[in-house]
Amino acid sequence: MYIEILGSAAGGGFPQWNCNCVNCRSLRAGTFAGKPRTQTQFAISDDGEHWLLLNASPDLRLQIETTPALHPRRVQRTSPICTVLLTGADLDQTAGLLSLRELQPFRIYCTSSLRRVLREQNNVFGMLNRIPRQVDWKTIKPAQSFAVADNSGENLGLCCEVFSLRNRYPVYVSEEQRAGLVPEEASLGLIVQSSSGKRVTCLPAVSTIDEALRGRMESSDVLFFDGTFWSDDELIRVLGSGATARDMGHVPVSGPDGSLESLAGVKRPRKIYIHVNNTNPMLNEAGPEYAEVRAQGWEIAEDGWRLEL
Repeated sequence: MYIEILGSAAGGGFPQWNCNCVNCRSLRAGTFAGKPRTQTQFAISDDGEHWLLLNASPDLRLQIETTPALHPRRVQRTSPICTVLLTGADLDQTAGLLSLRELQPFRIYCTSSLRRVLREQNNVFGMLNRIPRQVDWKTIKPAQSFAVADNSGENLGLCCEVFSLRNRYPVYVSEEQRAGLVPEEASLGLIVQSSSGKRVTCLPAVSTIDEALRGRMESSDVLFFDGTFWSDDELIRVLGSGATARDMGHVPVSGPDGSLESLAGVKRPRKIYIHVNNTNPMLNEAGPEYAEVRAQGWEIAEDGWRLEL
């Protein structure tokens, strides 16, 4: 299995275009002991030739161009990107679909509720279906496992298991629209298994850690976990107002119920934080927060990493 980490930041990237927090300010000044990051995006392949995208970030076009494995080859207008799996309807997860509108056939897997949000309640995504079978939409459900295939039905050698993580739909989905949606289909966790049996768990937005979730982690070789905020009150302290991490649906990294402590007993997988917000102090590789994360056996994902399992 091949995993390309195309982006590793939370929404807005790092630095965020309108932010002058200490992290963003120092990075722009060239004095920050850390790296810039685009918005979270994965690409996964069983053979290194045919690729599955996990969601489609707003930075997707740039991310493709900086990743040779995803460049067109052989003939004109042909991409090795075969399939996209959507785990939610946030703009961070879907805006990049519009960069894939140039009549390239591919398949999209998503729940019926996400498909309704994108296709029935938002006409802009009709650009993905200007010609017959330009994009083949396939419906999935929480607690389902399925073999991943491309637009023509050819198996890519990957098997996915999806499960419900939370019931929060994006704020752009109105109360009236939400009334017709299934709450459990709002946000999905994901396990991808290769033909060799290697397993990767992707959980970039987690509101609660329970025993069932820990069990899924222990069955994996690599775990990508929600690293959005260091502390629950991070945005309030940095911005002077705002919501807590938990109110936004994210378990913070630190604290008595944070992921560092709660997942200390999870031993098998390689543990990597993903979806890191620009305000998170663990981005500073010279800081105590970064040192604490590394001391406890975690890594912090960076754009451009390639893993081979």
